[in-house]
Amino acid sequence: MGVMGFLRDRMGKIVAIGIGVALFAFVGEEAIRQGSSFFKGDSSTIGEVGGEKIAYSDFAKRLDQNTKQLEQQSGQTSLNSQFMTYVQENTWNQAVSQLILNKEIDKLGLVVGDDEIAGMFTGSNPDQAVVQNFGDPQTGKVDMAKLNNFKATLNAAKSDDPIRQQWHDFLSQLNESKLQQKYLSLVTNGLYVNALDAKDDYEAKNKLVNFKYVTLDYTSIPDSKVTLTDDDYQGYYDDHKSEFKNKQELRSFDYVSFNAAASKEDSAAIKDQVDKLVPQFKSSTNDSLFVQVNSETKNPPSFRRKGQLGDPKLDSIMFSADKGFVYGPYLSNGSYRIAKLSDVKTTFDSVKTRHILINPNAEGGLDKAIAKADSIKKLIQGGKPFAEEAASFSADKGSAAKGGDIPAFDVNGLMGAGQGQITAEYTNAAFKAKKGDLIVVTSQFGVHLIEITDQKGSVKVAEVAEVDKPILPSSNTQNSAYNKAQTFLAGLSKDNFDAKAKQAGLIKKNAVDINALASALPGLEGAREVVKWAFKADKGDFGDQVFVVGNQYVIPVLTEIKPKGTLPLDAVKKQIEAAVRKHVKAKMLTEKLQAAVNGASSIDQVAQKSGSKVVPVQNIVFANPVIPGVATEYKVVGTIFGSKPNKISAPVEGDHGVYVFSIDNFINPAPLANMLREREQIGQSLVQRSNSQLFDALKDKANVKDYRSKFL
Repeated sequence: MGVMGFLRDRMGKIVAIGIGVALFAFVGEEAIRQGSSFFKGDSSTIGEVGGEKIAYSDFAKRLDQNTKQLEQQSGQTSLNSQFMTYVQENTWNQAVSQLILNKEIDKLGLVVGDDEIAGMFTGSNPDQAVVQNFGDPQTGKVDMAKLNNFKATLNAAKSDDPIRQQWHDFLSQLNESKLQQKYLSLVTNGLYVNALDAKDDYEAKNKLVNFKYVTLDYTSIPDSKVTLTDDDYQGYYDDHKSEFKNKQELRSFDYVSFNAAASKEDSAAIKDQVDKLVPQFKSSTNDSLFVQVNSETKNPPSFRRKGQLGDPKLDSIMFSADKGFVYGPYLSNGSYRIAKLSDVKTTFDSVKTRHILINPNAEGGLDKAIAKADSIKKLIQGGKPFAEEAASFSADKGSAAKGGDIPAFDVNGLMGAGQGQITAEYTNAAFKAKKGDLIVVTSQFGVHLIEITDQKGSVKVAEVAEVDKPILPSSNTQNSAYNKAQTFLAGLSKDNFDAKAKQAGLIKKNAVDINALASALPGLEGAREVVKWAFKADKGDFGDQVFVVGNQYVIPVLTEIKPKGTLPLDAVKKQIEAAVRKHVKAKMLTEKLQAAVNGASSIDQVAQKSGSKVVPVQNIVFANPVIPGVATEYKVVGTIFGSKPNKISAPVEGDHGVYVFSIDNFINPAPLANMLREREQIGQSLVQRSNSQLFDALKDKANVKDYRSKFL
């Protein structure tokens, strides 16, 4: 049973490590952002890779595993929208990457032999998933006794025992991970850096140039003096067409919102409710019950030390007040609150424990889990070592590997900076018990058999009961805002959105280049339904309903659709306006500088004729193309390193102005002393870049289709 629980609880990590370790270096920080129209795909397909479908059910299963894993790692019982977006994106990357790699592996006929599988368990460099489950991650060694014990349990298991399927899945993930590693090794082992590559890289980092330049800055021409023509836009667009490739469909819309947040009257009404609770709270003989009946958050009263009461006002009052004192109402974090000092006492500063966690799901219910904890308790009381029982039965494998030990924690369950927090049930029980006690406690994680191993220090703690009433909008406030929104919506037609917004005195806001999976808009959290509407609407459509987003009632109008692929000029015209203007200025300044260059015998004459000045520059390297006092100028410095000394250059269009230069001299570095080391360094950098670049190339060929917006 202990081994079954061990594998069952670790399966999420096994899957994540088996796939994730191999894919991490491969995928790097690149996220697949393939867009799609909302109505593509079928009702059960969340995506396609090269014609092979990704079933929504498979994706959902993997998403659930990854979500639970992140919840466990972060200590949260539920993830916010930002975390969920992160998990969804990573899960999608895993699914797509796996299919892409498997196709390439099949083409090459790669396999993993029996000896390779054995080496992942017993070799000098075992697989990390094996170490994670059958060894010590700190030493990187596999515990052969633990592995052999598991094999014996596996061999004794019945054919329909779930542990056999779990073991099969584990081996499959190891095999898949190894195949992916072999594929990546084939690619990276084919990379080669020759002596010429090393020499060029060395010179780029060490060869120096001294030069003088004259520049005319783009800001020298006011924007009002530049008139842009259609030919200007078209010319710039044609020259930079590759920059306008849209990796996914994007949509933009304007929207107005009607505020339904609580009014001053609503706030006063809430305060009046809390005022009436004060005398009742003072006379209450069961503060915990009073909180449960009257408070919004219903946090049970608990003992806390000074500095941990959650509000500075309480800290400064409660530790010098008499038992039964009631403070408030006071305003804190959007709620009116009253607080009562239920008790004050002196207790231990910290408690040290160890535990054995029993998973009710694995035992067939809470009653059976409690019964099992009681039976283990009797075994320990009869002389069985706690550490051995923890290793055999605890579902918390992290602490089980340490004999069940949990870091010391204070009366609030805090284990120290960055270590997390113990649940309230566990904490309260541990602080009520005596050193050496064995107690059984139930929490959100399961049933704990806890031994109190140490109690240290002395600290004054206060038990404060708090009642809170959040300041929420009344139904009148909400109805008023909603009715205004409905009236505005009813008056809309195809082309009057802007006029109606102005007439109503509303501020029109913009959501620009939103992707199909966005869940938040500028100033609006939780706007998923608005985004879904936008990806079903046509340009010019306004919302078919009033959308409720937090305390706002939102009405949108779709203003632009940018399809996947190369965008047309009209779609990027506004976006490139500044760049086109700069390019037109560059042509004007180039003509002026070229006129100054004509007939000039020195850079000083160019400066004099153009009304500029000569600026000397020393010791610039190709690998760091920064002109002091200006900024990075890739094109200018690149042109300089491709030119000859003592000649006046033609005008060069840079990022900040147009330049003319004259090179004084180049200073060559000392001969490369260690060619081998230079080649190795370049090779390492090449391998790191190749992983993501390889994936980009495979992804482009794979024809990835993303239908997630239908489901998420």
